[in-house]
Amino acid sequence: MKYPKEYLDEIKLRLKVSQVVGKTVQLKKRGKEFIGLSPFKNEKSPSFTVNDEKEFYHCFSSGEHGNIFDFLMKTKSVGFGEAVRTLAAEAGMQPYRFSNFDKKKDLRFQTYKNIFKEYSNYFHKELFNVDNKEALEYLLKRDLKKNIIEEFQLGYVPWQNNFYEKLLKNYSEEEINLTGLYYKNDKTGKFIDRFNSRVTFPVNNIMGETIAFGGRIIRESKLAKYINSPETEFYKKGNMIFNLDKAKDTRSETDEVLIVEGYMDVVSVYSSGIKNVISNSGTALTERQISLIWKFFDDPIICLDGDESGQKGALRIAEKLFTLINEKNKIYFSIIPDGKDPDDFINQNGKDEFLNLLKKKEIIQSFIWNNYLNEIDQSDPYEVSRFEKQIKNLSYSIQDETLKKYVLEDYLEKIKKLTPIQSSRQNYRYAFFKKKKNYQILKETKLLHQKTKNLSKIQIIEFSILYIILNYLDLASKKIEELSQIEFLAEKNESFKNLIITSLSEGNDSEAIKTKINDEYDKIIREINENSNIQIITKNKSDQDIIELLNELILDHKEQSNLRKIESLEQKLINNLDENSYSELIKLKSQLNRD
Repeated sequence: MKYPKEYLDEIKLRLKVSQVVGKTVQLKKRGKEFIGLSPFKNEKSPSFTVNDEKEFYHCFSSGEHGNIFDFLMKTKSVGFGEAVRTLAAEAGMQPYRFSNFDKKKDLRFQTYKNIFKEYSNYFHKELFNVDNKEALEYLLKRDLKKNIIEEFQLGYVPWQNNFYEKLLKNYSEEEINLTGLYYKNDKTGKFIDRFNSRVTFPVNNIMGETIAFGGRIIRESKLAKYINSPETEFYKKGNMIFNLDKAKDTRSETDEVLIVEGYMDVVSVYSSGIKNVISNSGTALTERQISLIWKFFDDPIICLDGDESGQKGALRIAEKLFTLINEKNKIYFSIIPDGKDPDDFINQNGKDEFLNLLKKKEIIQSFIWNNYLNEIDQSDPYEVSRFEKQIKNLSYSIQDETLKKYVLEDYLEKIKKLTPIQSSRQNYRYAFFKKKKNYQILKETKLLHQKTKNLSKIQIIEFSILYIILNYLDLASKKIEELSQIEFLAEKNESFKNLIITSLSEGNDSEAIKTKINDEYDKIIREINENSNIQIITKNKSDQDIIELLNELILDHKEQSNLRKIESLEQKLINNLDENSYSELIKLKSQLNRD
């Protein structure tokens, strides 16, 4: 049985020929084409070409020529059906099933598309009807030229029209209702046009077939400014991208595509000469939508409205899609100043200024970092702590294990610069992103840094922990187990810590412990007071604050201990590559990242 042409066409649209062929042939870009050595014949000079725009490959040495299905059949020795199933899966599509149900569904889809085509054609003509000049004037005032209006097949649905009756001459009531173009008035029993008094924007699938509409009211009204077709059997908002059918034609020229917020923004940007522009269709950008976009463009740029609502929406999108990024598929963000939308900005500043704005785009991990950082008080160690955990948790969500590692390391490098103590950590990680920013150091630790700059970080942490234990014995008694699990670098510090923990475990009261240690450990107590200076931070803090601070210091000590072990192992591996040492190194790094 034959596959429907639409099904095969969609696979070809979703997959570049170079993407499929590139898994077998090493290709190099040459102008709009790719070249490589023939997979069909041994050769020293490349005679094999791939053209994504024309959707074919051609081998000059063997004469072989075809599309992605032909390539799999000839290079993998598989049948057409297996080639279709393999490529459909790669394109993220469901396998096609040849059943009576599917045949009936195909027939319903043909009817569905025919109704939409007739509806679109009819109301496109109505837009130019003299009786509807208000609608046309609205679009012209938005600086849309007639050729753009025609290219997008924009239309207008007058309040009173009899198109439903016209459709009934060729289609059943059930077939019309399946489109969602009309709804039934409960009082009168009549069918009402959903897009009454609205300019219509046809929403096409990637083959250019209209399967839904967006509609905008043109007068001041209590009604919603924009409405969209309801979801139907053949239209799912979370799967659709407005204008992808046109924008995909630019993929041979650029890896970038601009994602804006609404239909009018798309049409306005497109009319300025920027053709690689799309928008999500009446819903927040979904994983399915970004996956479809990545089939055509590696570097989408999200450019929502510059107002507070638009920027919060952009951050939500970034958080949701962060998990999907990899070295090939990235996401960028561009911020429009002064609360404007792309339509406003282009009309006021022109295409060139808009393109200059897009050059300042931020990659997703930088966009998230800057948004999170702007929301905290960097002089508050508790907010910084919460910020660090938030950033780490987001990094762990990245599905690509290799990229996860390097994004996390980049974030940890930036986090180090939030305090001078963090900055003292030896840089054992690999640099990933080039841009680095200098951040304000915590006011409360600035003095501490100046007084203890000759001490290592782990020494400062140990003195700080001991200071809290000495001065807050009752609170320290609640953390005996955690304190017992860490081992101090300095032997005298470890011995002193164990003495206090043992005394607390035996039930000695605070006064008895203080009397004992003051008599026997006067010198080390002086060192603690002179070198920790943590009293600046603990001053006027509640018991809960002190407990949280002690928890952070314990975690920092564990991290520093791991770092020292890592440095030692790395030095050992430099001198002698040992499998056991390497395994231990990987284990420690994984532990460090989890912490």
